[in-house]
Amino acid sequence: MNKLFTPFQLGPITLRNRIVRSAAFENMARKNAPTQQLQDYHVSVARGGVGMTTVAYCAVDLSGVSFDGQLYVRPEIIPDMKKMTDAIHAEGAKASIQLGHCGNMTHIYTCHCIPVSADTWFNLYSPTIHRALKVAEIKQLVKKFGEAVDWARECGFDCVEIHAGHAYLLSQFIAPRTNHRRDEYGGSFENRVRFMNEVLDEVMAHAKDDMAVVVKTNMWDDCWHGVSIEEGIKVAKEIAKHKVHGIVLSGGTVSRSPMTILGGAMPYKTLAHYMNMKSFWWLKAALNLPGVHQIMLPTVPFKELYFMDKAKLFQKALEEEIQGQKTNDQRPVLIYVGGVQSGDNCQQIIDEGFELFQIAHVLIKDPDFVKHVQENPHYHAGCGRSNYCVGRMYTLDMKCHNCVERDGEKIAPRIQREIATLEEAARKSVNAQHSND
Repeated sequence: MNKLFTPFQLGPITLRNRIVRSAAFENMARKNAPTQQLQDYHVSVARGGVGMTTVAYCAVDLSGVSFDGQLYVRPEIIPDMKKMTDAIHAEGAKASIQLGHCGNMTHIYTCHCIPVSADTWFNLYSPTIHRALKVAEIKQLVKKFGEAVDWARECGFDCVEIHAGHAYLLSQFIAPRTNHRRDEYGGSFENRVRFMNEVLDEVMAHAKDDMAVVVKTNMWDDCWHGVSIEEGIKVAKEIAKHKVHGIVLSGGTVSRSPMTILGGAMPYKTLAHYMNMKSFWWLKAALNLPGVHQIMLPTVPFKELYFMDKAKLFQKALEEEIQGQKTNDQRPVLIYVGGVQSGDNCQQIIDEGFELFQIAHVLIKDPDFVKHVQENPHYHAGCGRSNYCVGRMYTLDMKCHNCVERDGEKIAPRIQREIATLEEAARKSVNAQHSND
């Protein structure tokens, strides 16, 4: 526990401890611009003791926006972004921002153009027709990623996180399931990672020696014809070649295996209850059909530190890669994410050799989680993992049901029953895990 609260050097910046707030989507922007609510949340997390907080999903271009509640890079919001980073710094934490492009996970009325991807097809989960990016457009987006780093610096951020996972644009190129191109950006593994490699070259050139760079990647896609563990390791090795400062080890896809990313069950009734009828009428209707929701959004039994076994495979593979090269190059720090519930979980991550890790769910319920762990190494946040926060996140904002009730907002009885059922299932799953251990 002593190591957990020691400073860590992430490239050119120093974090006060080993705990980072992950880039979990807040849905607290409005008209794609920052709000006081977004600032207040990240300041509360910084005040709660994290080493760095990450503002979630900021698109490098309007074409990469999937929700009104997301940010996208543009000059006019710099003053408000700078106000937010200044407030985060005043609490002693570093500020990071996740940069990405959603690709085909959007609609024409959101991104104001025909959605783009690696190839031309139909995305059932949006649902929308999308078209293949032309090579010239790919080159333009590569430049926009670099320009976004300069923009982040001007906003006062210390770090950028490049999103190359979860079936957003960069991973749409990487995965054979979504990339059927026949040019230099499709086919072989080398071609499918070309876009990502070009983006990372550009990002590192713009990061210079004063911005930390981490990359979120998929260990595996957990879906048919997606990236396997073996290929995920190859992707991580490609990322490491760019001398980025950290790699966030995640998994799953937002369109086919979202609960692999989040852990546990999707609260279907909650999701349907809060869902915007105009935008998602078809999905709202489907979620109310018996059995359909389990096909579309299958449950993954929740377990603490649910990515640990796979993350250790990546840890071993990248260490062997560095040793095999027989150079003095420092590999990027591998950043663990997934299923952190308690101080004991934090200690286990450190014991497993991970120098940094990211958390989100516990900070939604308890922004002071880090302070509590510092006071009591066995502290448990009491997050029931009903994923209520996810169910309302896409329509309203990211908020724990405990905080909703505390603030006086009413929760429908059928939603309360669903929360209780899912939290009991999560408790049983965790107890079974501990029994097996």
